[in-house]
Amino acid sequence: MNPEQSQPEIKPAASGSSIVSASADLARASDPALTPDLALALLLRRDLPPDAVEQIAHNAGVMKSRKVRIAVAAHPRAPRRIALRLIREFYTFDLMQFALQPAVAADLKRAADDLLVTRVASITLGERISLARRASASVAAALLLDKETRVWQTALENSRLTETAIARALLRAGASRAFVEAVCHHPKWSLRPEIRIALLRNEKTPLSRALEFARRLPPAQLRDILHASRLPEKIKNSLLQELELKSRRD
Repeated sequence: MNPEQSQPEIKPAASGSSIVSASADLARASDPALTPDLALALLLRRDLPPDAVEQIAHNAGVMKSRKVRIAVAAHPRAPRRIALRLIREFYTFDLMQFALQPAVAADLKRAADDLLVTRVASITLGERISLARRASASVAAALLLDKETRVWQTALENSRLTETAIARALLRAGASRAFVEAVCHHPKWSLRPEIRIALLRNEKTPLSRALEFARRLPPAQLRDILHASRLPEKIKNSLLQELELKSRRD
């Protein structure tokens, strides 16, 4: 058999077909009769060409729909300049929903969360409570420092909140005494090692809880923690005395 005859046949039509498909998508996106429902149907396709996504973004009629605006910003082929512009224009809860979508790029999620955090001071108590309950871990973490008890109590129960986020909040100067004491007695978070260490560094942690947390730590680690702790000297001395007594018993 001739080797040349054994080579697979190259079919240039595939490339042409792709070009035709992209042209058809652009034509649909540019159609003056495009409706929000048709735009959403197009945006469900992850392979929609960037030019088609951009064309939808320039259609003032369909972009009146909040669902279309979110879908355009969340599309993996949306030009970044368009996605970022739309994010900045989102209402508070559209921002929250956008940031929680699994398919949204990580940098866009961060941008949405950062915008939400900057808006916290200007939104109502009810909105903050809703965000504390439903928003991402980073937004819930920011709300742990809210002055309203109902807000940070709700944020503590947010299923997305992490141990690290709570530990960082405890080390912030703005952490209230009520918040610190609530974490000290929380049935879930007070058991976490990283959080106990943060509580031993916080000046508002009650002596009784500090003693309990300290007893669970190796002596060398406890000394290191207390060295950088903001606990009052009286409490530090009590913990060190307890440590000394434990060493003698052992």
